[in-house]
Amino acid sequence: MLNGLESWLREKMKTLSRHSELAKAFAYALNQWAALTYYTKVGSSEVDNNIAENALRRVSLGRKNFLFFGSDHGGERGALLYSVLAARGTYEEGAIAALMIVLAGTLPVILLVRHQMTRQG
Repeated sequence: MLNGLESWLREKMKTLSRHSELAKAFAYALNQWAALTYYTKVGSSEVDNNIAENALRRVSLGRKNFLFFGSDHGGERGALLYSVLAARGTYEEGAIAALMIVLAGTLPVILLVRHQMTRQG
C-alpha cells in the first residue's frame, strides 16, 4: 500500500507546479519517505510518537505550573516533586511510595542545608 502511495505521489509531482502548496506537501512526504516507512522495516518501532509526546506534555504542563510556586526555592522543590511523580506516573501504583523514598533520602539533606544557611545568615 505504501509503495503504491509513493508511486502515486511521484506521478502527481510531475503534473504539479513546483511552487504550489500541494507540490510542497508531496515533496515533503517524499523527502521524509525513509522515516515514514521505517516502521514497516523494523517491527519493534511505533507507527507514531504518541508515547513521547504524552511524556513531554507532562513536562510542559509542569513548566507552566512552576510559575506559580511563589519563589525560586518553591519552584525547585515543586520541580523535584513533579519530576518524581511524572517519572512514575501520577496514577500508577507505587507513585506515592516512590515519592516517599525520595523524600526520605532528601529530607535530611534539606534540613542540613537549611540549618547551615540559618547559621550563616
